Amino acid sequence: MAPTDETVQVTQDTASLGTTPPTQPPTGAEAGRGARMPRWLPRAMVLALALIACFQLGSWAFHQLTGLLINVLIAFFLALAVEPAVSWMAARGLRRGFATFLVFLSVVIASAGFITLMGSMLAGQIVDMVEDFPDYLDKVISWINQTFHTDLSRVEVQDSLVHSDWLQKYVQNSASGVLDVSAQVLGGLFQLLTILLFSFYFAADGPRLRRALCSVLPPARQAEVLRAWEIAVDKTGGYLYSRGLMALISGIAHYILLQALGVPYAPVLAVWVGLVSQFIPTIGTYLAGALPMLIAFTVDPWYALWVLVFVVVYQQFENYMLQPKLTAKSVDIHPAVAFGSVIAGTALLGAVGALIAIPAVATLQAFLGAYVKRYDVTDDPRVHGHRRRGGAPLVARVRRALRGPNHPAAPAESESGPRSEGPQQGSPQ
Repeated sequence: MAPTDETVQVTQDTASLGTTPPTQPPTGAEAGRGARMPRWLPRAMVLALALIACFQLGSWAFHQLTGLLINVLIAFFLALAVEPAVSWMAARGLRRGFATFLVFLSVVIASAGFITLMGSMLAGQIVDMVEDFPDYLDKVISWINQTFHTDLSRVEVQDSLVHSDWLQKYVQNSASGVLDVSAQVLGGLFQLLTILLFSFYFAADGPRLRRALCSVLPPARQAEVLRAWEIAVDKTGGYLYSRGLMALISGIAHYILLQALGVPYAPVLAVWVGLVSQFIPTIGTYLAGALPMLIAFTVDPWYALWVLVFVVVYQQFENYMLQPKLTAKSVDIHPAVAFGSVIAGTALLGAVGALIAIPAVATLQAFLGAYVKRYDVTDDPRVHGHRRRGGAPLVARVRRALRGPNHPAAPAESESGPRSEGPQQGSPQ
């Protein structure tokens, strides 16, 4: 329809009043072009799906390789521990690979000897227990008959145990679990060989590994990495060597006691106490002392009490006299921090975390201590745990409260506090 003169006049009047004319709705083609998908949206969706797929793949790979990563971590700390000995031997003219081989050979021989001695001790104790089992059973049965007025015999008890359903099921389950135990033993041996292999390469090729790591970093970062590496070597090696020295002292002390009491397997028990008490902090001494107490109890119950007293006394001597002098320069961390780090390491990595927690925390503490600015502490009594007592003493305040404010001695006592601090201004001469 063609616009008329009246329509044009109305449009002009509306525009003159400052209002805009109503917009016409878009046609079908224009609406289709406006609702088209943005060009970046498909690429963003593909990128998001790719990131999710990469995250899922990385998470799956991490869970599959957790065992290998833990083995590499143990091998790295073991290489840090033997680094001082390998470097010392290499500085005397030996090739670094041969020096690493000698160190690991000595460690393997010492570990195999300890395991052999412990195995022989346990086997001997088990044989003795099996041979003395009828006598123990006769004593228990006679005590039960005298106490509860029963008429039991050892033959009846043995027949009931042999023909019991519980024992038959236990034997069947044990026979079916032999394969599982064998698989676990083979897996443990393979894991041990993996750790030794990685640690040997880390220790033998330590300089090459440091050069490869520093080659991808700028010079400023290289100095920081080398500093952190040196601190880790000092703390880890110092921790193990100081613990080894304290284990030797503890083993000698307990060997003298056990030998004096006539407890069997005194050398093996002394080595057991020395190792367990030093590499399990805080409570290791008491855990290690349980086995010598048990063996001493089979000889004489009073010997077990003597062993317990000696363990407690030696623990105090080690905590307050021996350990501060040996670990002051190597691993200087608070016992509470050490115990907390062991608990945290156990929660994260189990027994492996318990072993490497203390050197890791000591390394972190030493590395952060080099960059944390420290200030001089003010000479305030509250720093040393002494509270500042302001105002009059408690006895004087109670006395004033009992006398009341109108007592003539109250002003003198109230003024005695400020006068003791210095001369009063405006006081009569």
